[in-house]
Amino acid sequence: MYTLIRKDHRARRGRLETVHGVIETPVFMNVGTVGAIKGAVSADDLREIGTQVELSNTYHLHVRPGDQVVRQMGGLHAFMRWDRPILTDSGGFQVFSLAGLRKIREEGVWFHSHVDGRKIFMGPEESMQIQSNLGSTIAMAFDECAPHPATREYMEDSVARTTRWLARCKAEMERLNALPDTLNPHQMLFGINQGGTFEDIRIAQAEQIAAMDLDGYALGGLAVGESHEEMYRILDVTVPHLPEDKPIYLMGVGTPANILEAVDRGVDFFDCVYPSRNGRHGHVYTNHGKLNLFNARFETDGAPIEEGCGCPACRGGYSRAYIRHLLKAGEMLGMRFCVLHNLYFYNTMMTEIRQAIEDGCYAQYRRRKLAGLGVEPVEPTV
Repeated sequence: MYTLIRKDHRARRGRLETVHGVIETPVFMNVGTVGAIKGAVSADDLREIGTQVELSNTYHLHVRPGDQVVRQMGGLHAFMRWDRPILTDSGGFQVFSLAGLRKIREEGVWFHSHVDGRKIFMGPEESMQIQSNLGSTIAMAFDECAPHPATREYMEDSVARTTRWLARCKAEMERLNALPDTLNPHQMLFGINQGGTFEDIRIAQAEQIAAMDLDGYALGGLAVGESHEEMYRILDVTVPHLPEDKPIYLMGVGTPANILEAVDRGVDFFDCVYPSRNGRHGHVYTNHGKLNLFNARFETDGAPIEEGCGCPACRGGYSRAYIRHLLKAGEMLGMRFCVLHNLYFYNTMMTEIRQAIEDGCYAQYRRRKLAGLGVEPVEPTV
């Protein structure tokens, strides 16, 4: 059950109660595609840095080790030793990212595995069955993340099919949750709004899926090539047509600035690979912008990544110079420190966001945070 605790203009402070614990929103979900955060980060590490939700991918876990294997091991929570909420993406994004390896039909999508080339079929029912085997807290509906740019005709056909698939996902999820041997009979289902940058298509589909009374709603097909301003415009016009009493999730987004702007437009859930991917390449986030620790200026810098930061690397007193040395030497410890720092930065920012909304001063917080990051605010269009 989602409870809206406080609104500060369009920014929302909420709480989602799940079978695996309470999620305080707005929230950033730490991305562990195959059941682990890249960079040698364990479930214990995630708890230490304040992670609320871990996100894993249906398609990747289906390919390896196999969802039946995960089910046999007690589900994804038991498998990866994580006792808090997990959201599983549906595999729909792979319809977009594996464009050269798939064929889309009304019944679903045929893939060629990126691992061994074997042929795989996934439709709405198969996606729900895989996610049920994983036992995640929140399952995502199976959709097509259409390419950008796309013609109006392509987008209309794609969105109509995604909406039909959503009805099939809901029916299958209800069936699976009622089975006596289901790992998580309280599994939630979030539907996905698509439509690219076509405002009217987005709005019409948002109103259609809002009537389905799902556990939550996501906006997909953004951050796939359009400008940040285009993304914010779509949020401005679409979010008001999604239910206010359900959580809103912006998929695959994004930078700290993206999150600050999207919260200002009513979004509750976020996920992105940026913190871990950038960390593995020595790029670390601070309240004064992003640093590249490979830069020579850090060679003899004895300061932590950021003064006052409570992440394991900064709290442990490890210097920029030492972490740079580790990165240059190809030592995993350097990548691990940077990933932990970045995830801690994101999780801490979300805590600050929630507090600012509760205090009724989100607008001031957003401007101050963006100024520190060196980013100009983008004001809502509606």
